[in-house]
Amino acid sequence: MNKIGSPELGYITISEAQKDVPFDIKRVYWTYYTPQDVSRGGHAHKNLQQLIVAVAGTITFNTEDKNGDKKVFVLNSPNQGLFIPKLIWRDIKFSHSAVLLCLASELYDEEDYFRNYEDFKKLRNDLL
Repeated sequence: MNKIGSPELGYITISEAQKDVPFDIKRVYWTYYTPQDVSRGGHAHKNLQQLIVAVAGTITFNTEDKNGDKKVFVLNSPNQGLFIPKLIWRDIKFSHSAVLLCLASELYDEEDYFRNYEDFKKLRNDLL
C-alpha cells in the first residue's frame, strides 16, 4: 500500500475499498497485547475475505489453501497488507507488542468459521 510522508513528519497509509481493498469493508477489528509465545488463528472462513496489516511489530502467518498449498507470510511494515481470501487456514504468531488490524468483508458470523482443521481438510477432500 502506498505511504505518504517523510522521516521528519511521519507517514500515512490509506486503503480504500475496491481500490486498495478488493471488497467492501463491513467490519474493522484489531488485536493487541498477544503474548509472543501464543499461537492465534487456527481457523479458516467459508466466505469472509480479509486484508490484514501489522500496524506495529511483526506478525507471521502460516497459511494453507483448500488445495493443501502452504505458504508463510511475514508482515512487519504498516504499509504492507496481506489479502486472505475465503477458505484459507491460518495460524498466526505475534512479536512482542504487535498490533494486527483487519479489514473484513463481512460482519461477524460464527457459522462462517472452520475452527476444526480436520473439518477444513474434509472440505478439501470433498472438492477433489
